[in-house]
Amino acid sequence: MSMTHYMELLAVNQPWNLILFMAIPVILAETVAISELFILFKRPGSSALRMINKTASIIGGIYFLGVFIYLLNNAVIPLTTSGQWRGPADVIAVGFYLAGIIPLMGMALLDLNLIGKKRDEEAKLKLHATFVAIFLVVAHIAMIFGMLDPALLMTTPSAHVMPQHSVH
Repeated sequence: MSMTHYMELLAVNQPWNLILFMAIPVILAETVAISELFILFKRPGSSALRMINKTASIIGGIYFLGVFIYLLNNAVIPLTTSGQWRGPADVIAVGFYLAGIIPLMGMALLDLNLIGKKRDEEAKLKLHATFVAIFLVVAHIAMIFGMLDPALLMTTPSAHVMPQHSVH
C-alpha cells in the first residue's frame, strides 16, 4: 500500500518529523482547545488559564507559520512543479494540513491584539473559539485523508469503461 506525502512526512526521520510536524502543533492546539472550553464555561475565568491559552495560541500560530513556510518551499512547490502528487487524497491531506495556518495564525494575531482590536471581550472570545473549531475541522480532514491509501481516490480510464457482455 502506498501512502500520502502527509503520512510519509510523519513516518520518515523518526521520531523527529512526528514531533516537529505533528506533536508540537497538536499539543499546542489541544492546549488552546481544552483551556478554551474551561474559559468559556468559567467566565470571567482564571487569569492563569487565560495566560496558558494565550501563550499556547501565540506560540502555536508562530510555530505553525514556520512549518507552513518550510513545507510550502520543501514539499508543496517541488511536488507541484514535478507532478509528483499521489492523487486527490494526497493533495487534500497536505492542503488541509497547511490550511491550519489560517485558524492558528488567526488565534495568534487575535491574542497579539493585531486583529479584532475594536471587538469587546465577548466578541474576541467567540472569534477565538471559532478559530479553534476551524482548526479542529481542517486538522481532522488532513488526518483522515492523510491515512488513506492515495490509490483509493484515483481514477483510471478503465474504471469508467462498462464491461461488455456477449449475448448469445
